[in-house]
Amino acid sequence: MALGCTLSLAFSVVLLATTDAVNPGLVVRITQKGLDYAREQGMIVLRQKLSTIHLPDYSGSYDVGVLGDVKYNINSMVITNFQLPSSQVSLVPNIGLKLSIAGAYIEIHGKWGVHYLFISSDGDFDLKVLGISISVGLTLGSDGSGRPTISTSDCSAHISDMEVHFSGGLDWLINLFDDAIASSLRDNMQNQICPLVVDAVTNQLEPVLRSLPVTSKIDDVASIDYSLTAPPIVAAESLDVQLKGEFFEQSHRSPPPFSPQPLSVPDDHSLMVYFAVSDYLFNTAGFVYQSAGKLIFNVTDDMIPKDFPVRLNTSSFGKMLPQISKLYPDMLMKLQISSSSAPSLAMKPGNVTISPVLDFQAYAILPNSSLAPLFLLNMSADALAKVGVNSSRIVGYLELSSIKIDLKHSDVGPFPVRILSYAVNYYISYILLPKVNEILKNGYPLPLLDHIQLSNLILKLNEHYLLLGADVTYG
Repeated sequence: MALGCTLSLAFSVVLLATTDAVNPGLVVRITQKGLDYAREQGMIVLRQKLSTIHLPDYSGSYDVGVLGDVKYNINSMVITNFQLPSSQVSLVPNIGLKLSIAGAYIEIHGKWGVHYLFISSDGDFDLKVLGISISVGLTLGSDGSGRPTISTSDCSAHISDMEVHFSGGLDWLINLFDDAIASSLRDNMQNQICPLVVDAVTNQLEPVLRSLPVTSKIDDVASIDYSLTAPPIVAAESLDVQLKGEFFEQSHRSPPPFSPQPLSVPDDHSLMVYFAVSDYLFNTAGFVYQSAGKLIFNVTDDMIPKDFPVRLNTSSFGKMLPQISKLYPDMLMKLQISSSSAPSLAMKPGNVTISPVLDFQAYAILPNSSLAPLFLLNMSADALAKVGVNSSRIVGYLELSSIKIDLKHSDVGPFPVRILSYAVNYYISYILLPKVNEILKNGYPLPLLDHIQLSNLILKLNEHYLLLGADVTYG
């Protein structure tokens, strides 16, 4: 991949934003360990970039004393080896990043020729460019819509030494002024290094950052906003980046009626990257789907396993509520389960709980397929949520712990709701809950570039947020 992808690993979200500062729904912490891994990947591509240094043929003359002027030409120069053995990327508190390269060297093979009076000769030469040092400052920014920008704030390059060996022909003659030739080559190469580095940042890294989406589509209803909300906090050992981390409805975006709690990421630097995911992100999901009318589930008799004794028809329910079978004999029934308010998830150390409030509207399906209302139940439940990470997504699983049922309205006369508790518990546990868990199994995407895999995962629940730590592999 291009230098843009590898340096974006360091990460694309390491940027200054121009949006108003608010509490984020997600904080990404990149540690020095993460930056070091990105640097290792980036050096592979940077070495390839600098290996394209162009060394033009050139000629001239040199006064060698009593011999007078000797004409020479240097041509066919090819870089045969380029190594960057020592490099470092540093966090500059409150400023940005500094990339430093030291001890780099280049080996070059080329041809030479000389002409003196009526004598001409040629041969080969090998050149070693030693002690190359490069220092690059990176300025991080935003384009105003939450997308990242990056540019070089400064660049310096220095070559400390050159060694050249000429062979063939009258090599003794060209060796008389080999230092002058080496000095000329050094100036030429030294002047090309920083422009190549700037070009790599401008034309390879910057376009990758500009193409990064600040939203992630979940389905036809909702997307997640991962735009930047505030400048990153650059410390000596890590960089914290604040993202909006908010679900929104694609067809009609409206702000949720609640705000995220402040997030404080623990001071841990043993892994490459940490994600502090606020319960705000999950609760905005509930708000969006409830507002869009998507938290409605229909249950019919064909969805119930054949071995369950309570069927969704008036004959079966008539055994518990005789008035139903009298009013609507031998008819199928339908349950419409809906959420009267957005479900709210709460994170605390050690557990995640959710307490949905649901309405159960029962209907008899008349011969003409119209629906006759029977009764409306209100159900409040307590559930425990298990949270995990699958590849690059946060996934979940719900387990019910308690259910409470009340009768809100009856079109078939009053009745004690406890006689329906067995059937309602079954429908919730074995029909509705599996549907919800299938959705949660798909999970929510983390803000990662393509081709990035997480490993050595840790997961910890804290007050109001989930902390995920991981190492990163790119490829």
